[in-house]
Amino acid sequence: MAPVSPRVLQRLGYTLQAGAFAKVENAARFSETLQAQGLEAAYYASGDGLYRVRFGDFATKERARARGEALKSAGVIEAFWVVAPDGSAPAAPGPVQMRPTDERGLRASLVESAKGYLGVPYLFGGTTERGFDCSGLTGAVYRLNGLRLPRSSQAQFEAGNAVDLEEARPGDLLFFATGGGGRVSHVGLYLGQGAFIHAPRPGQSIRQDDLGDRYYHKALVGVRTYL
Repeated sequence: MAPVSPRVLQRLGYTLQAGAFAKVENAARFSETLQAQGLEAAYYASGDGLYRVRFGDFATKERARARGEALKSAGVIEAFWVVAPDGSAPAAPGPVQMRPTDERGLRASLVESAKGYLGVPYLFGGTTERGFDCSGLTGAVYRLNGLRLPRSSQAQFEAGNAVDLEEARPGDLLFFATGGGGRVSHVGLYLGQGAFIHAPRPGQSIRQDDLGDRYYHKALVGVRTYL
């Protein structure tokens, strides 16, 4: 029997960056506006105290720019920057890091991206409401690093390659059955040493927890890697 090839995530093309908000609620609201335009949008802390938004997936720089100009003409956005697949955005505001091409560097970048969300409120929703649910958070972290994850925690679970917990590495995703019954209902990003970052539930901020906690250890369904 031939060996099964590991699944590989689709890489994003050019994206657009727009907006600079002091309050995360405003960045989330702007993301919702873009989602209503059929654009996948993710907000993130840019390291300068502001929250910015990236959205879209375009095969060429020209298509990205054309979409940005159309949104600008329609009054949806005021300004935008085209972000290349390597993560670079010439003249973009705020710090922009090049996406690493090696696996070790990419895992470190995923962890740093996730840490950037610590303390951000779980505002509910993710695609039709403002804010991130658990899978919206992991999807945003991967998206900011040029990789497209499916939307729901169950779909993310099915898209990954199974690894034992002992073999889990930073940047892998941990899946939980928080509602009982063994069905995936929650996901977090693994940091290593038993720690992970996740969006727990509405009304709570995105935080770091540990698999040493009896609740999470018992609810763990499995680990998936995408690299």
